[in-house]
Amino acid sequence: MSEKAFAVRPAEPGDLPAVSKLAGELVRMHHAVDPLRFLLVDRVEEGYAWWLSRQLASKDAVVLVATVATTERPTIVGYAYGTIEPRDWNMLLDEHGAVQDIFVAESARRGGAGGKLLDAMLRALAAKGAPRVVLSTMVGNESAQRLFRSRGFRPTMLEMTREGGASGPG
Repeated sequence: MSEKAFAVRPAEPGDLPAVSKLAGELVRMHHAVDPLRFLLVDRVEEGYAWWLSRQLASKDAVVLVATVATTERPTIVGYAYGTIEPRDWNMLLDEHGAVQDIFVAESARRGGAGGKLLDAMLRALAAKGAPRVVLSTMVGNESAQRLFRSRGFRPTMLEMTREGGASGPG
């Protein structure tokens, strides 16, 4: 697909069924890679629809959709969700914008939709006053990391996970 074929706009309540379907794909993708780290709940699409409906009404949240024109009407092929976050003493992180989710359907990848979503999210968070933007990306998701680096992101933290509670080696 041509990069010019994609349009990005703010999400509307009527977009939530398509967005939550994509969000479910994102959850399942992460869960498939590391089921001990990434949760997968029953009816994940319904949960995302409920959550994102609340976020659409929040002044501190941004939900965007990427669409591609079809013969009948534009089809949602990706979404991004970001928030304005306060100072976080646990993370040693001052006020910031956070890209919580960015996902493009497999059929539309490598055509520019992810870059358009990210650029629009960065503009939207800056317009809300974010002095910096932070995001997390799955360790093995190298194509996403290349996109983020191309927009000026740099690695700052590495999350590590361990199962088994407080017990340690022998």
